[in-house]
Amino acid sequence: MIVLGVNLLPAFGPPTWSIIVLYGLGTQMPTVAIILTGALAAASGRFALAHAFRLLGRRVPARIRGNLAAARAALERNKRGGFLALGLFALSPLPSAQLFEAAGLARVRLAGFTAAFFAGRLVSYSIYAVTAKGMQKTSMGDQFQKMFTSPASIAIQLFMIAALIALTRIDWRKRLGGNRDEGSAARTR
Repeated sequence: MIVLGVNLLPAFGPPTWSIIVLYGLGTQMPTVAIILTGALAAASGRFALAHAFRLLGRRVPARIRGNLAAARAALERNKRGGFLALGLFALSPLPSAQLFEAAGLARVRLAGFTAAFFAGRLVSYSIYAVTAKGMQKTSMGDQFQKMFTSPASIAIQLFMIAALIALTRIDWRKRLGGNRDEGSAARTR
């Protein structure tokens, strides 16, 4: 439930890997259960977050909806590049909330997107959980406090929020050479 709740947060939630590490260190829960439960809860939370932003997208100005429709069309045309980028992102420790928020706003098909995220998280959470089970006891509380309050962590979250806002402001139709008729259709939806 903790991992699900954290992954429903649009920003400033603790990274899920930190919860995986805490469970690995502080419980007798089997490593496989920690990995599967964590990845499923993270993917479910991000999927729900994207759907919430999809609903929010109806309140976004028509010009921005048109830009997002052009971005979605470009992503759907270049599936190979999109899957490669998503795969790399899914394996990285970077915050994923804004990626799912953008996917929701752009009305990207979420099933495959979330499945790739889930697969990536299975790999990364395996590394964290196995490492946590092998670690000796240390002053983990101090390390987690430093992680959540560090200027770098806060700066990354603020940058990702700014990037999400910037994504909605880009004229994707113009940049990607999209059809103006597609944008007009998106504005009337």
